[in-house]
Amino acid sequence: MSGHDSKYFSTTKKGEIPELKEELNSQYKDKRKDAVKKVIAAMTVGKDVSSLFTDVVNCMQTENLELKKLVYLYLINYAKSQPDLAILAVNTFVKDSQDPNPLIRALAVRTMGCIRVDKITEYLCDPLQRCLKDDDPYVRKTAAICVAKLYDINAELVEDRGFLDTLKDLISDSNPMVVANAVAALAEIQETSSQPIFEITSHTLSKLLTALNECTEWGQVFILDALSRYKASDAREAEDIVERVTPRLQHANCAVVLSAVKMILLQMELITSTDVIRNLCKKMAPPLVTLLSAEPEIQYVALRNINLIVQKRPTILAHEIKVFFCKYNDPIYVKMEKLEIMIKLASDRNIDQVLLEFKEYATEVDVDFVRRAVRAIGRCAIKLERAAERCISVLLELIKIKVNYVVQEAIIVIKDIFRRYPNTYESIIATLCESLDTLDEPEAKASMIWIIGEYAERIDNADELLESFLETFPEEPALVQLQLLTATVKLFLKKPTEGPQQMIQAVLNNATMETDNPDLRDRAYIYWRLLSTDPEAAKDVVLAEKPVISDDSNQLDPSLLDELLTNIATLSSVYHKIPDTFISRAKSAATRPEDDDYAEGGETAYSETPSHAVDGTGASPSNISHAETKQQVQATAEISAPVPDLLGDLIGIDNAIVPVDQPTTPTEPPLPVLLPASTGQGLQISAHLTRQNGQIFYAMMFENNTQGVLDGFMIQFNKNTFGLAAAGPLQVPSLQPGSSVRTLLPMVLFQNVSPDPPSTLLQVAVKNNQQPVWYFSDKISLHVFFVEDGRMERATFLETWKSLPDTNEVGKDLPNSIINNVDATIEHLAAYNIFFVAKRRNANKDLLYLSAKIPRGIPFLIELTCVLGVVGVKCAVKTPSPEMAPLFFEAMETLLK
Repeated sequence: MSGHDSKYFSTTKKGEIPELKEELNSQYKDKRKDAVKKVIAAMTVGKDVSSLFTDVVNCMQTENLELKKLVYLYLINYAKSQPDLAILAVNTFVKDSQDPNPLIRALAVRTMGCIRVDKITEYLCDPLQRCLKDDDPYVRKTAAICVAKLYDINAELVEDRGFLDTLKDLISDSNPMVVANAVAALAEIQETSSQPIFEITSHTLSKLLTALNECTEWGQVFILDALSRYKASDAREAEDIVERVTPRLQHANCAVVLSAVKMILLQMELITSTDVIRNLCKKMAPPLVTLLSAEPEIQYVALRNINLIVQKRPTILAHEIKVFFCKYNDPIYVKMEKLEIMIKLASDRNIDQVLLEFKEYATEVDVDFVRRAVRAIGRCAIKLERAAERCISVLLELIKIKVNYVVQEAIIVIKDIFRRYPNTYESIIATLCESLDTLDEPEAKASMIWIIGEYAERIDNADELLESFLETFPEEPALVQLQLLTATVKLFLKKPTEGPQQMIQAVLNNATMETDNPDLRDRAYIYWRLLSTDPEAAKDVVLAEKPVISDDSNQLDPSLLDELLTNIATLSSVYHKIPDTFISRAKSAATRPEDDDYAEGGETAYSETPSHAVDGTGASPSNISHAETKQQVQATAEISAPVPDLLGDLIGIDNAIVPVDQPTTPTEPPLPVLLPASTGQGLQISAHLTRQNGQIFYAMMFENNTQGVLDGFMIQFNKNTFGLAAAGPLQVPSLQPGSSVRTLLPMVLFQNVSPDPPSTLLQVAVKNNQQPVWYFSDKISLHVFFVEDGRMERATFLETWKSLPDTNEVGKDLPNSIINNVDATIEHLAAYNIFFVAKRRNANKDLLYLSAKIPRGIPFLIELTCVLGVVGVKCAVKTPSPEMAPLFFEAMETLLK
C-alpha cells in the first residue's frame, strides 16, 4: 500500500447531523426551510435526529406557515424524549395562540395538546381558554378536541379550570363543525370517565339534530353516535328523532350510513306503531344493499354489521337475498360472510333459489368455501323443516359427484340432520355406506360411525362396517376412538350376538389397556362396569332418547346482540365481541378531597388528603394517577378465611393467599416494611417485587394492629418506568385484629408507562373500607425484569456488541461489590437471568462477559472487571437503551454484595 493511499481514509465531510445543524442555523430562510424538511424526512424513515432539537426549535420564530407546521411536527415527535428543552418552545406557542392568523392560532393550540409533557400542560390552559372562545370557528373546533387531549393527560386540571362547562356550551355554537367537535370531545372524555360528563337533554337534542344537516360527514358520525346513546321519553319523540335522521341513510359515506342505521335501530325499540316500523325497515334496505357495491374491504365490514342487523330485524333484508349471492371474483372472506347471511335470510319462500346457489358453490375450486357451502345446506335443512327433504336431495346429488371432501362434509351435515329429524330420512343410509372407503377425515369418520351405531338395528351388516374401522383403532384420533367405542356398545346392546360380543371385548381391551387418553379410558371403564353389572341400565344410559338439536344460525345471545347493535360501525361489530373483551380503557376520575369513599357504581375515588403520604417520598395524592383499572374488588365480597385457590396454587399463576404462619418457603426473607403501623393507623404493609416462574409478582404482607376488622382492600400503582400494574384484583381476606396475611399479586407490564426518564420509583396506593387511602413508595430493582431467554452465544454477543455504537456503552465503578469466586458468581447471577458468555484474564484481573434481556427484547451486554477477593468491581454495559444503565448498575450493586 503506497503512502498516497491515506487520502482514502480522510474526508472533509462532517456527516449528516452536523451538516443539518449548520443549515438549520443558516441566515437564509429558504435554506433553513429545506433543512427542516430534511430533518422531517430523516425522522420519518426512522433516523434519530433528536440531537437537533434546539436548532429546530429556533426555527419556530417565522411567519412562514409551512415551516411552522414542520417545526411543530418535529416537536410533537421529540418533546417526550426532550421535556426540558420542549419548555423553550412554550413562549412561541403562547405567542402564536394570539396570532392574527386563525390558522396559526389553531395550529399552536393543537400542537400544545399533542405534546404530552406535564411541564407544558400548565402553560396550555390560558391559550386554550382563549381559543375556546375565539371569534373564528376553525380555532374553536380545534380547541374543543384539545380539551379531550388535555383531559387524557390531566383530568383534574380540566375540571378545575372549567373546560368541561365551556365544552358543553360549545354544543350551542352557531357553527355545526364546532358542535360536532364538541360532541366528539365530550364523548371521548365520557369513555374514560366514571362520572356522567355528557348527558343529552331534550334541549341539547334539538341543537344536535339541527347541526346534523350542516356539518361534514365525520361530524355527522360523531353526532349520530352521540344521539344513539339518547333514550327517547316516548314513542312519539323516538319517531320524530328517526324522521330527522332518516335522510342520512342516503349519504355517500358508509360510516354515516351505518351510524344512521344504528341510531334508527335503537330508537325503533321504543316505537310501537307496526306501520312506522315496516316503513323504516323498507327505508333501511336500499342503503345497506348499496354498501355491497363498494370495495371488498368495505363490503366485509358492511356484511359483518348486516349479520347483526338481520339477526335483530330479518325483515329489513328479507326480500334482498339475491344481493348476497357470491360473485366469482369476491374475495374468500366476503364469500364466507355472504354465506352466513344467506343462511339467516333463508325461508320457505326463497329456499329453492338458495339451494341452487349453494349447490353451485359446492362445485367451486376453493376447498374451504366448498365445505362451508355444503355445511350451509345442512344448516338450512335444520332451520327449515319443510325444506329438509329438498336439502337432503341436494346433498345426495353432491355425494354422487364422488369428490372426496364434498362427500365427507355431506356426511357430517347429514348426521346433524338425523339428530334434528330422528326416524325420518334413514332410507339414505345405504347411499352413505357406499362412501365408507373414501373417508379419511376424523370428523367425517366419527359422523359415519355415529350413524352406523345409532341405526345399527336397521343396517344388516353394521357389525362388518364397524369392524372395518376397528382394525385401525389404536392409530385413530381420539374423536374417532370415542365414537367407535360408543357405537360398538350400541351395536352390542341392540344385537347381543356373538360377533358384536367379540367386538365389544376387543374395543374395551384396547380402550383400557392400550391407550394413554384418559377420556377414552374412563369412558371404556364406565361402559365395562355398566355392561357387566346391569345391561338394562346400560341400555337406559347409552340408548337414551337424545335431545333434538336446533338451528344455530342465530348464534348470538340476545343480550350480547343488543350490546353489539349499540356498537354498530365500530370494531366491535366486526369482531362480534363487546369492546371490553379486546380493549382496555383506563378510566380517570378527577376526585375531590371529600370523596374519601368509593364513587358511585364501585369506581375508585381516592382521597386527596396529603397527610396520608408516607415518609415524604413524593407519592402524594397529587402525584398518584387515578386511572381506573380492574384491581378493584367490591367491599361486600369478603373472604372469610385465608384459604388459597388450590387450582391457582397448583399451576403457580394465581394470586394465592398465604397465611403468615405458613410461609411459602421456609427460607423466605422478610419483606421490607413500606407502611409502618405508626403511619398507617395500626395497618402495617410490607412488600417487594419478585420474579417466579417467568412472572413478576408483588409479594405483600398486611398486618392489622388495630382494634377492628379491616376488609375491602384495593390497590393502585402510579405511572412508572415499566408501566407496572396489577394483573387482577388484590385478594386479601378480612383481617381480624392482631392477624396478618401474605399475598402474591400478579403484575403486568407496560400498562401505565411514565413519560419521565427511567426511575426506580414505584408509587403505590392502598385502600380498605375502614381507613383512608395510604400512599407509599417502593423501589424497583431491574433484575426482577430480566427474562429467562436472555442467554447469548459468544458469536451473537460479539456481533451485537459491534452493531451498537460506542455512545451506547456506559461504565461505572461498583466500590462496595466483591467477587470472591468466579464460578460461584456466575451461578449466582444465572439465578437472576444474567447469563455467562465468556471470561478472560488480563494481568491480575478477571474479565467476565455476561448477557441479560428485559421485556420488549432489550439486551444488556455486560463486562465485569475485578480482582478476586478485592472489594471494588468495574462494570461496563452496552445496550440499545443506555438511559437504563443507572438502573442496571443499581441492580448489579445489589446482586454483587
